[in-house]
This record gives sequence, C-alpha cells and structure tokens, in this order.
Amino acid sequence: MTRTRTPAVSGWFTGEGDAFRLLGTRCSACTSVFFPREDIHCRNPVCAGGDLEEVPLSRRGRIWSYTDSRYRPPSPYVSDPELPWEPYALIAVELESERIVVLGQAVPGVTVADLTVGMEVEVVPGALHEDAETTWTTWQWRPTGVTA
Repeated sequence: MTRTRTPAVSGWFTGEGDAFRLLGTRCSACTSVFFPREDIHCRNPVCAGGDLEEVPLSRRGRIWSYTDSRYRPPSPYVSDPELPWEPYALIAVELESERIVVLGQAVPGVTVADLTVGMEVEVVPGALHEDAETTWTTWQWRPTGVTA
C-alpha cells in the first residue's frame, strides 16, 4: 500500500528533490521577507504595508545555532508513545539571500556532533510522521555534500 504524502503544514513548502523550497512572503513596500509566510499584513513595524507576494526561499544557508532534542515534545508534535524516543538535532539556519533565520530538524543520521556554527546546509524534504495511510511531510536541513 502506498502512503499519501501530505504536508504537515500546508503552504509552507513545495516541490521535491532539487526543486524543494520553503515558501515565504515578501512585502512589496519594504521588501521584508517572512517565514513562516504572512498573508494578511507586513510584520515590519516601520512599514506602512504593501502587497504580500509568495516567494521561494533560498535552498542554502549557514548554521546560526543548533541543539539536540532529547525529550518527547507535547502536542501538536506527533509521535507514537509506544516507541522509544529518538533524539534529533534541531538547527537554526540563516538563509543565504534573505538573511532570515529558519528553524528545522536535521536529516536523520546527522547529530550535533556533526554540526558547527557557520557550516553550510541545504533544505530538503523530510518526513515528520507516518501512519498506515499518510506520510506527513516537512523540511529538514542537511549539511551540503552529504547525500544520505
């Protein structure tokens, strides 16, 4: 049986493989870029506001900070309480062009021991959770040059 791939959060990312991108919005008046996306008003407090346009964000950036998650987080994070908790690395990445910081999990197999501040990473599609019918998709960060 094939699982349906469904974004964990609709409208925050699109595509597959090399076409995978996070989606943000850019204000036409002040050119501020937002992620998560903003669809109502410009969040820049000194901007009178302009039209908000969806924009694909940079695929690459540099690690700004990182840590590991060693506990099972509360809802809405989905995990099977019957399975042992698997720690994962959490990475804050400053995007190459936009210069905004986006938080996300590292790809499976990458731990905090593999990371350094300033290291280049790229955004890739990942799975947040799977059940019998659905794979809930998200984004993850992978050090450049790593193919796993």
